[in-house]
Amino acid sequence: MPLIDLYDPSKGYIVNDQCIIEAEVAVRKIVDYWNYDSKKETGYVGLKNQGATCYMNSLLQTLYHIPYFRKAVYHMPTVDTPSGSIPLALQSLFYRLQHGDNSISTKELTKSFGWDSYESFMQHDVQELNRVLCEKLEDKMKGTIVEGTIQKLFEGHHMNYIECIGVDYKSTRKESFYDLALDVKGCSDVYASFDKYVAVEMLDGDNKYQSEKYGLQDAKKGMLFIDFPPVLQLQLKRFEYDHARDIMVR
Repeated sequence: MPLIDLYDPSKGYIVNDQCIIEAEVAVRKIVDYWNYDSKKETGYVGLKNQGATCYMNSLLQTLYHIPYFRKAVYHMPTVDTPSGSIPLALQSLFYRLQHGDNSISTKELTKSFGWDSYESFMQHDVQELNRVLCEKLEDKMKGTIVEGTIQKLFEGHHMNYIECIGVDYKSTRKESFYDLALDVKGCSDVYASFDKYVAVEMLDGDNKYQSEKYGLQDAKKGMLFIDFPPVLQLQLKRFEYDHARDIMVR
């Protein structure tokens, strides 16, 4: 706006010999990161990165914020458990996350995994770590009051099927899952990823289905979900293996 417009009586800016201006002012809060108190600001504390353990920290924070899972970990018997056990280390970590005032070290937990400092500087697959950790906990929970917790929380079921087109034959197999790995490439949202996950594959041409009773047949192959668990774990496949370059690419 030209400055001269402010002094033009017809513009309405001059009222009783005073210049009236309305303006929107954006105020940016300056955060002192050196003295930032996470517990005070959010009620939570973070986990320290040992070098390349950010993937593990994300997983641990996710599991910690599942109340039923956290309660089950607390109820795992550890009275006669060696000091380097996974249940005891995880209990200690969750307790400090819940009641501590500062960021928490994960060294006690990774030591219970059998990791040395070299392992802490290596990137691991978070899906694989989650599966191994849950398998270890599931095994340690057997015979205790929290037996079956992992299964109750994370286990879902789907059915794989092959259905012949020209003859009356269908083969089905029910399977369980604890997590789902969804494609991201070419998918606009998670619903598109699920559509791709259950997409029907046609078995025809040189890829006909060999049925026991009718021989080679055109068929369709697919998967249907039977039920989902209370906590559905989704692993987004942000990277895929490029066979030509022998590397992982986005």
